[in-house]
Amino acid sequence: MDQEAWTLVLFALCAALAPLLARGVRRFAPVPVVVFEILLGLLVGPALLGWATPSAFTDRLSDFGLAMLFFLAGHEIDVAGIRGRPLRRAVGGWGVSLVVGVGLGVLLASTAAAGVFVGIALTSTALGTILPVISDAGELGTPFGRAVSAVGAVGEFGPLIAISIFLSGRQPGTATVVLLLFVVLAAGALVLAVRTPHGRVHRAIEATLHTSGQFAVRLVMLVVAVLVAISIWLGLDMLLGAFVAGLVLKALMRDAADPLVEQVDAKIEAVGYGFLVPIFFVSTGVTFDLDALVSSGFALAGLPVFLALFLVVRGIPGAFAAPAEATRRDRVSLAFFSGTALPIIVAVTNIGRDAGDLSSATATSLVGAGLLSVLVFPLVALALRGTRRDVEEGADETTEVPEEA
Repeated sequence: MDQEAWTLVLFALCAALAPLLARGVRRFAPVPVVVFEILLGLLVGPALLGWATPSAFTDRLSDFGLAMLFFLAGHEIDVAGIRGRPLRRAVGGWGVSLVVGVGLGVLLASTAAAGVFVGIALTSTALGTILPVISDAGELGTPFGRAVSAVGAVGEFGPLIAISIFLSGRQPGTATVVLLLFVVLAAGALVLAVRTPHGRVHRAIEATLHTSGQFAVRLVMLVVAVLVAISIWLGLDMLLGAFVAGLVLKALMRDAADPLVEQVDAKIEAVGYGFLVPIFFVSTGVTFDLDALVSSGFALAGLPVFLALFLVVRGIPGAFAAPAEATRRDRVSLAFFSGTALPIIVAVTNIGRDAGDLSSATATSLVGAGLLSVLVFPLVALALRGTRRDVEEGADETTEVPEEA
């Protein structure tokens, strides 16, 4: 069999096995499915078994998967739910993260340019990874869940803005002007989505839900393609356009009937989480440079350092967004959720290596620490949050017994 075809089969196999493995270990620990996608990719990739070989085609599919991940992150944000105190505090916390992250990055890295890449990577939060975790835990609609969503949204969008301004290769002033132009175009798209007569759009979606037309899915792909193309045309990161595309679709469907929204969301998630997104995470494992990690004392030493910095730079400021009534456990749990990072790290390190500003050892160490954060931090966060809820439930039960007696 052709090597590229065999690699595609292995990608599909890893994607299919990952949720089964996640389901199998759920009784012991709720490990996110992306962890198994990455580990399986690492297993079949050149670093270990050498069965799968990355190619230009799989790299392009991985790019589509990353764009879809950010689209889904933008689409899943409940803007009305996080506005106000959660969003204000999340923005303020991210500003602190940016200042501290870039400062520490410049101190730790070999050059100031590398320090900026490291600093921006440290300010990210993997919203697309933690949202399914808090959703599965039944936390999405709680004040705590809204705080996590706010921190994650800012932790995805903020670094994209920083990348567009500081890592675009332009002067910061010029980059800011270009970014403002994109903001104007994105705002126009959002206004158009809000003011478009939704009745006809929703009827067209509903009429093709179970036909070969599938207008909802095709509309999603059109919106993503247009906004990603605008981002690329302006010389910005494509993920910025993908993220805004999610907000645009949210606006288009905002007043649709709940059953229709649920069916459309199911189809979009099927395309994203069932096809494109797993390819990105499997590809991340396949292309992970394990040799650069294990052969470099600096890279290995950097793993625990960067993992700790995710908590210090991103986790602690992220905890500022905790609800007013949050306990200490809640705040620590939110810090671990906030420090969970990976997709932005992959994007930033790729840009840094392509520009020649970031060494392979530093990039690999950052990505490796990101992998560990995705594996460890959500588990710790859920354990802390779950313990608190169990204590509260136990307290409620003890107070209810005398009343019944």
